[in-house]
This record gives sequence, C-alpha cells and structure tokens, in this order.
Amino acid sequence: MGKLMRRLSTQDQNFQQAFSELLAFETVNDLELLKTVDQIIADVRQYGDAHVLKLTQQFDRHPAHQFSDLELSQEQLKNAFEGLDSDVRGALELAAARVRSFHEAQKQDGWTYVDDLGNTLGQKVTPLDRVGIYVPGGLASYPSSVLMNAVPAHVAGVAEIIMVVPAPNGELNPLVLAAAYLAGVHRVFTIGGAQAVAALAYGTATVPRVDKITGPGNRYVAAAKRAVFGQVGIDMIAGPSEILVYAEGQNNPEWIAMDVLSQAEHDTVAQAILITPDEQFLNAVSEAIEAHLSTLPKAEIARTSIANRGALVLVKDRDEAIELINQVAPEHLELCLDDAEAMSQEIRHAGAIFMGRHTPEAIGDYCAGPNHVLPTSGTARFSSPLGVYDFQKRSSIIMCTPEGVKTLARTADILAQQENLDAHARSARYRYQPN
Repeated sequence: MGKLMRRLSTQDQNFQQAFSELLAFETVNDLELLKTVDQIIADVRQYGDAHVLKLTQQFDRHPAHQFSDLELSQEQLKNAFEGLDSDVRGALELAAARVRSFHEAQKQDGWTYVDDLGNTLGQKVTPLDRVGIYVPGGLASYPSSVLMNAVPAHVAGVAEIIMVVPAPNGELNPLVLAAAYLAGVHRVFTIGGAQAVAALAYGTATVPRVDKITGPGNRYVAAAKRAVFGQVGIDMIAGPSEILVYAEGQNNPEWIAMDVLSQAEHDTVAQAILITPDEQFLNAVSEAIEAHLSTLPKAEIARTSIANRGALVLVKDRDEAIELINQVAPEHLELCLDDAEAMSQEIRHAGAIFMGRHTPEAIGDYCAGPNHVLPTSGTARFSSPLGVYDFQKRSSIIMCTPEGVKTLARTADILAQQENLDAHARSARYRYQPN
C-alpha cells in the first residue's frame, strides 16, 4: 500500500513543486462540456417543459409521459417520511433538529443608528423570495444534502423552496423525499443535470424561476451553475470532496486511516491528505489504509482516489504543517492532537475544522449541526460554508432630516462637481439651497 498512496516529505528537494501539482485541479474547464451545457440551457429557455421532459427521458431513462409526472406531491413526501424505519426516522429528525438549531444562531437582523447630524442610517435584512436546491439523485443519494440546503433556507425565511432531484429509471430513495418533507421543501421535481439548473434559473411553464440555486451536482450541474450565475445567485462551484488530517501525539492509526478513506470513497477524484511529523505513525496509517480497503464496499473508488490525488506528507514540525494547511485551504480539516483548539487559531483557510481525536469529519456530514456544503479546491481562501446568510440579502437604509441633510448635501455637491456630474450636484444643492 505504501506505493499506492504517494509519500512526500518537506525535506525533499522538489517538495513544493510536487505538493503544488498534487493540489492542482480544475473544476470546470472542458470546452466541449461547456458547449454542451450552453446548448442545453438555450434549448430549455426556448422550449421549456417539453425539452426538460425530453432530456429527462433521454438521460435519466425516466418513464414520465408528460411533465406533470415529474412533480411529486406533498402527500408523496409525507408518505415517504411516515414509512421510514423508526431508527432511521429518529436519526433524520435528530440531524434536522441539530442543523436547524445551529443555523438559527446565524440569523442576521437589520440595524439602524442616528448619526451626529440627526440622519438615520442602517441595514435591512430580507430573505430571498424563492430558491432552488439541487440534490444528487438515484438510489445512492443524499438526504443529508436536502437538510443542509433546505433547513438554512427555511430558517432564513425563504417563502418558497423548490427542490430538483434526478430519478434514474424513475427510482428515488425514500429517505431523500422524507428529508424534503421534514425540512419544509415546498415543491419537488424529479429532474437533474444542466436542464434542471436551466429550468430553475429561467423558469418554465411549470418550474418557477428562482432567485438562487444551491447544492452539489456532477460536472454538468457545476458548469450550468457557472453559466447561469448573474441571472440567478449560486452558492459555489463545488469541486470534489477533500479531507486533510493533521495528526501528532498518541493517535489510533486505524481511526485516522478510516477518516482518510471517508472522503476517498466519495469519488475517484476526491482528495485525502495526511500530514504528520511522525514517520512511524505515517507507516502505521499506510498499513491500516490497505487493511481497511479490503473491507470497504467502495474500495475501488477509494483506491483510485488515494492513488491519483492522495498523499502521506511528513513534516518537520507543527509550524510546517500549519503553513501547508493554509496553502491547501482544505474543505475538511481534522486536527488530531491534544491542543487542537490552540492550533486552530493558526488556521486561516479551511471550510470546516474538526478539533480533537474524537471529532471525525463524518459527524459533520450528517448531524453535528454546521453545514456540510463547504468551499472546495482552495476556495476556502475567500468563501464560507453555506448558511442562513446565503438565503438573506441586505438593503441599505438612509433617511435624512431637513437639517441633517445640509452638511451631506454640501459634501455631495462638491464631490459631484469634481466628477463632472452636474445633475447630481444640483440635486444635492436643492436640499441645502432651496430655490
């Protein structure tokens, strides 16, 4: 196994080049893909429901005969929820409650203050009217994605939540429908791909046009979200899953090996990196990964992932590790050491930080509470996890009094003249020199 997962050491002469090559990944850069997606969007805009139905029959082999067959009723969602095994239902309810509780703390309120001239200034916070959430579909699907997208939208006060989820061969995981019911999704369409994104962005006779689209999907979905951005808001262009584990001190190599594989099993282009200053521990984790692979149902996916994009990295000390972590800006970061909280203060870029030996990333995927929709591919340098704030927008508030406007109007008059905008200048002047 040692040879399957590449090994790097900061002491290697060409380490920085090798490490940079390891991180290099383009989410959407295939010109043929972009061309295909642009055509799908154009056709959906022109032909609406009919084209979405045609592509759904073609790509998903969906048995629907008319577009109305693609919408699920609230009764179907409710029946799916009530039909769950009691243990599964309890787990879903606990996860939903924890996600809701965490996101309630993110709600932002408007504010105002009165300046020293007597004018009122402030900010008004308003929920979006309607959002679309994309949920990967089929039998191997993700009810957790439903909760992570719909619950914060609900907490934000979004009036209408539209969910799209592909149903290959007409098949859907009941748990996804149950999660939609529990999270308060208003309408569900069994459509996917670029055509679903286009329908949400531009609207059809049946699918309402939304203000923002969130949620992960395949590369066609990612390309379509990028293409419609500006017409609607989007959360992010999601790349493959990532985990970076830093371990020092007394750790169980079996645990750490499985944490590494928890992301590798997602996708053949997922990325799993272990960083440690302890070569003996690195060897033990390497052996444990090989042993675990013999028991995992998705071993081939995980094996390809760690062979192509995984790495075991030996560092001199914690300072070197911190430097590398901030360079990666990982989606998921595990800090498996005694003083994880202290080390976390040095981390500038990460989507989610899991602190201590008893906090596996998998907890964050399902039920810790914080959102699992996180920035990938180094975008944690400038973006944040999905949250309530993504479903709210802010408006500035300005209200001047007859006296309070005078100083501001004089200032605006002077600056407008400097910009050669005479109507601006006169408009301001009227407020302090009425004619």
